[in-house]
Amino acid sequence: MKLKHNDCLNFSTIDATKGICRITKQLINIDSETCSDLALMPKCKNCINFENPDEKGIGICTGLEKEDWTFESLNAVTCKGHRFK
Repeated sequence: MKLKHNDCLNFSTIDATKGICRITKQLINIDSETCSDLALMPKCKNCINFENPDEKGIGICTGLEKEDWTFESLNAVTCKGHRFK
C-alpha cells in the first residue's frame, strides 16, 4: 500500500490536489512522497475489519454491528470499529 500525504494526521486538505503540512506549514501535493513525520490516519484501508476490496477499492466492513460495503479511502477517525492492521 503506497501512502500519500492525505494518509497522515498532520495533513490538512485544501482542495482535491493539495494541502498544508501541520508540522512544516508548507503547501504540499497530496500524492507526493511522504516524510518521516508520517502519523498514519485511521482509514478503512488500514483496518483489520476491511475485507475483500475490489479493483476500485470497495470492500466490506466487518467491524460494526452490521456488515456493509465501504470505500478503502474513507477516513475512520471517529469509527468505533477501526483497528490498525
